[in-house]
Formats: sequence, structure tokens, C-alpha cells
Amino acid sequence: MLEDVLKSRFDEYAPGNALEQENVLMATMQHYILASLSKHGIFSKAIFHGGTCLRIVKGMQRFSEDLDFLLKKPDSAFTWEPYVVGVQRDCRAEGIEFEVVGRDRSEAAVRKTFLKTDSVGSLLYFQLPFGRHRQHKVRIKLEIDTNPPAGSVFETAYLMFPRLEPLTIQTMESGFALKIHALLCRSYVKGRDWFDFLWYVARKVKPDMNLLANALNQQGPWAGMRPDVTVHWLYKSVTSRIKQIDWAQARDDVQRFLPLSQQAALRHWEKDLFLYHARLLCGKVNGD
Repeated sequence: MLEDVLKSRFDEYAPGNALEQENVLMATMQHYILASLSKHGIFSKAIFHGGTCLRIVKGMQRFSEDLDFLLKKPDSAFTWEPYVVGVQRDCRAEGIEFEVVGRDRSEAAVRKTFLKTDSVGSLLYFQLPFGRHRQHKVRIKLEIDTNPPAGSVFETAYLMFPRLEPLTIQTMESGFALKIHALLCRSYVKGRDWFDFLWYVARKVKPDMNLLANALNQQGPWAGMRPDVTVHWLYKSVTSRIKQIDWAQARDDVQRFLPLSQQAALRHWEKDLFLYHARLLCGKVNGD
């Protein structure tokens, strides 16, 4: 029964407050959606990437609101509709009723849709350690880039819960390239980008420079300029961006997505921490 499955997940995660409890519930629903998307063939066309991918497949310790994908080949005709119909049908059989909200606009390259449910709240509200209103909805965004930059490399991984399903994911090198593109080009501060930056650097991942160059040339301040993305260029650009960031704002953005056990480290989130990791990334730990 779904109630037993959900109870087991909460026992495993042992959330420490109401926000962490909500993140665990969202993460569990993401697994059900992802399993259904795989079953209905999304990975014949698409690649799973981003923060939720890193958490589910690579064990990164932060939660995320979205399931992010990009197409293997550009396709302006892509629509989420047949996939979300399959998700609704599969999850209904499990006792989860999803409502589709904000259907994707065909003129946008990045197609978004949202799945909402309050059915799990009605099952669990009375036994959760931090309480929960039975009508409070879990909302999960599905997002796919239908015209991604060329050059992503992908591989196969496997989802183990709620059932075994194959996933097509970006390699770490490709994922880091698009993450660097995001943190250089995003017009606002997103602390989750910088959490991921530290995570990649700590694992000695080197970004795919060709993919990064393609992404920069396609969208952002360097669009159409074909930047020569060398290690020197990367170091100069990342350090320049680090010096512009309001790190208090970055901490505020990421805090709610971290388990309580990870939040104490945020006190170290200052410019010098990220400059140090930029030097690590670019092989400049012994001086510039």
C-alpha cells in the first residue's frame, strides 16, 4: 500500500523539521513521476539532468523542486502531454492523483508543466511528526529544453525506487558544463547553482569545455560571440562572477533545500570559499 511505502520513506530520511519533511515527500513523488516517464519512453528522446538527477543518481545531498530534461536532438514539436497522461494513469493506480497545471507553450524552447497532488497528504497528515494540512499540495515542475546546445554526452543509470527503470542521464562532465553556463549567465542569484559548483569541484569533475562553449554561444551575455573557452577564460569568468555574488542571498536560496545536517556548512559561504574552489577547478591552488 502507498501509505506503507510513504511511511518507510519517512522512516529512512527521518526529517528534522516541517520543511525537510515536505522535501522528503516531494522527493518521493519525483521518483514515482520519473519511473512513469521512463516507462512511457521519455528517454528515447531526452536526457535527465540537473539537481534532482544528481540527488537521485549520484547521491548529492540537496533537494530540488524540478525534474529537468533536455532533448537529444532539437524538436520544436515536442509536447509533455502524452507523457503526463501516462504519469497520471500510472500514479492513479498507486493511489496518487496528479493534477496537470500550466501546460507547456509551443512557442517556448523550454517547455514546462506542473504536476500537483494533495492525495498523499490525506493519507499521511495525521501521522507525520511535524503535522501537515491534508489539502496542502505537492507541486513538481517538469521542464525540458527542446533546443539544447550541441555536445551533451549521456549514459545509462537506473532508478531503483519505486521500481527498477532505466534512465538516460548526462555525464558528470556535461552536467558541470551546463551548470557553469547557468551560474555565469543567470540574471539572478541562485544558491543551488553554487552548491552544485562546490559539489562538482570536490569530486574533481572537469567541465566539458566544448559543450560549455556551445551553450555560451547559444544563450547569455556571450551569445553569438563564439568565446574561446580555455581554462584561463574559465578561471577569469568564474572568479569575476564570484566577486559579484551576494552570498547572504545565495545562502538564503539554498538553505531550504538542504537537510539540517548540511546547513551548518553555510556559515562558510563567503567569497573566499568559492575563489578557492575556482582555483582548484582550474589548477591554480598554488597561486595564480
